[in-house]
Amino acid sequence: MSEERSYTVAILGATGAVGSCLIEQLAQSSIPVASLKLLASARSAGQTREFRGETITIEEAQPESFEGVDLVLASAGGSVSARLLPEAVKRGAVAVDNTSFWRMNDDVPLVVPEVNEQALYEHNGIIANPNCSTIQMVVALEPIRQQFGLKQVIVSTYQAASGAGQSAWQELLDQAQQHLNGEPETAEILPVKGDKKHYPLAFNLLPQIDVFEDEGYTHEEYKMIHETKKIMLGDKNAKDIKVTATAVRVPVPVGHGETVYFEVADADGASTPKIQQALSEAPGVVLEDDPANQIYPQPINAEGKRDTFVGRVRPDLENDGSYHMWVVSDNLLKGAAWNAVQIAERLVALDLVRVPEGAAEKFA
Repeated sequence: MSEERSYTVAILGATGAVGSCLIEQLAQSSIPVASLKLLASARSAGQTREFRGETITIEEAQPESFEGVDLVLASAGGSVSARLLPEAVKRGAVAVDNTSFWRMNDDVPLVVPEVNEQALYEHNGIIANPNCSTIQMVVALEPIRQQFGLKQVIVSTYQAASGAGQSAWQELLDQAQQHLNGEPETAEILPVKGDKKHYPLAFNLLPQIDVFEDEGYTHEEYKMIHETKKIMLGDKNAKDIKVTATAVRVPVPVGHGETVYFEVADADGASTPKIQQALSEAPGVVLEDDPANQIYPQPINAEGKRDTFVGRVRPDLENDGSYHMWVVSDNLLKGAAWNAVQIAERLVALDLVRVPEGAAEKFA
């Protein structure tokens, strides 16, 4: 990479919860930004945001918006990414997309830098950012997989309201106040805004994230299963690691928690201290595991931090070679904005901010 090169960057979906975090994370990143475009819907055009001491006016996102852009960070919804990111690639921009639309596309790498950075070399102009709950889980599992192998993973998630967007986050706060006031709680968004029924999240748990699909699994649960396999094994349907998930929305504003049961391949070589050691040395992981002093990860402490926090590592007493751990991360940062900017940083460092010849035709 030429040290003199700087980049024209566009953030698509700049006014959303993740978009706001993308602006902040980009400002703190090592990426040399020559200029920044902030793109959103027509109703947001004309608003302003600050970036590295500069006031930038938000523009309506159009195909022509990507002329002269090198790098796009997108978090504007799947339908917007489906429509506009091929236009960006056609104009020579490399896009990192935070929606679910491109994740299972065979021509689009699904990347968590601590786990499968090498997949960036195969990009065709679009790189997908995985689901927030998947990201933190694979960051915690990868050092274990590298040393001891993995045979099976069973995860239950405790996902924050902000994972469903700013409006869901606000609805949680409104419901909490209504409950404290002795008023009926108003529910119009969760578990899924477009579904038939809505339930309050305040002082409640909702065992549904996204819509239900085959065999009683939700789309979120299927995402975790297939994304984990694609990230770790390069194949969304790989059988080498068995993965299953139960996803639950909890009344926490920011920060997803996960209980992860995993079975290692090298049962004789693994132990709790060795797994803890592997985690303590892993990039992006902070081990907080001292039960005697009640030290373990908590969402309230993870908020605003880029790391993935792991604790409660312990053996399964009924199954040899199996263990449990508790994983927490800020779903808006490592689960979304920071992972996207981290991908962009690696693209810059590896001199991969370019669309390979003929790649744009894959998305035409």
